[in-house]
Amino acid sequence: MSNVKSLAEKYHQYNVSMRREFHMHPEPSMKEERTCQRIIEELKKIGLEAKKMAGTGVICEIKGNKGTGQGKKVALRADMDALELEEANDIEYKSQNEGLMHGCGHDGHSASLLTAAKILNDLKEEFTGTVKLIFQPGEEIAAGAKKMVKEGAVRDVDGIFGLHIWNDLESGKISVEAGPRMASVNQFIIRIKGKGGHGSMPHQGVDPIMAGAAAVMNLQTIVSRELSPMEPSVLSVDIFNSGSKGNILPEKSYLEGTTRCFSKEINQKFEDIIRRVVKETAESYRASAELEYRKLTLPTINDEKMSEIGEKAAVKILGKDSAVKLDKTTGGEDFSFFAAEVPAAFAFVGSRNEEKGISSPHHHPEFNIDEDSLKIAAGLYAQFALDFLNNGGQNNG
Repeated sequence: MSNVKSLAEKYHQYNVSMRREFHMHPEPSMKEERTCQRIIEELKKIGLEAKKMAGTGVICEIKGNKGTGQGKKVALRADMDALELEEANDIEYKSQNEGLMHGCGHDGHSASLLTAAKILNDLKEEFTGTVKLIFQPGEEIAAGAKKMVKEGAVRDVDGIFGLHIWNDLESGKISVEAGPRMASVNQFIIRIKGKGGHGSMPHQGVDPIMAGAAAVMNLQTIVSRELSPMEPSVLSVDIFNSGSKGNILPEKSYLEGTTRCFSKEINQKFEDIIRRVVKETAESYRASAELEYRKLTLPTINDEKMSEIGEKAAVKILGKDSAVKLDKTTGGEDFSFFAAEVPAAFAFVGSRNEEKGISSPHHHPEFNIDEDSLKIAAGLYAQFALDFLNNGGQNNG
């Protein structure tokens, strides 16, 4: 039997070259036109038929030729979009698009999934079933996965696997344990309306700053007093704007912030609790308040059996010490919308290498990755698919 690890090594330079090409040509969310076209071209070169989905997304299937029967179908997902960030790295493959940068690793995800496609295409005789490749747009604005789900991207699959090249984990390590891995991400906007007047005569108006300040304080009691201390959650007010001059009582206040949690139940509750607290707080100061609540992502929760397949795949790629435990993160992932539809596992593939000077966090203008992590990512994609289809898929039908 051909070896996934040796094929990942064989195609490593291809992986690096594709990653660097994508890095040089970053594109904004849901506008990844060049990236989409290049992915389709690369898949076509190895005889695979790809098509667009969700605007600039790409889907493609690789059918195994081993044995008879239809078999299972497993999806592998990579995201494609870049950040609105000016790159500060002095590298030969620095971003050529002003104000845009692959500052989160999505270039590596797309390149590694393309490389996994080459590996799996070489191994078609060694598996029964189908591997569905999903190149997803718009992860950074939490729009792409939702759109792909709506258009049926995972309607016909038995499970899905995704990964994130991760600078909070050293290169050569993989984390894919079961349970909550990334938080839900929601945005709230609060508009408080008062009544303007002279700052020296506040009794003639209705002070929206006072109402807003009270709302900020009262919102902090939600996590501390209404939610279980056994369930991690965050509520942060990050913008508070009001007023124009030191002696003018303003008409309005504007507040904006985020909530994060790992519980599906708390994620459902947050909006109604915030609405009640804000409304009643504003009214106690004779003001009124409106809440706009945007649900961006769900909690990303790994299925236990899918994680088991992922951990065993990690050992095959890197050895028994490669699979490590990593704390869940309050960052969000719209992979969660796929995971809400079918059994899923999401892995973190370490990419920090301080000896190479690679340690900047995600979304930093000097973010970069240890490119040795690319062969690990490509191998993990391919090994997971093979193990799911040949051994583990019956657990997840």
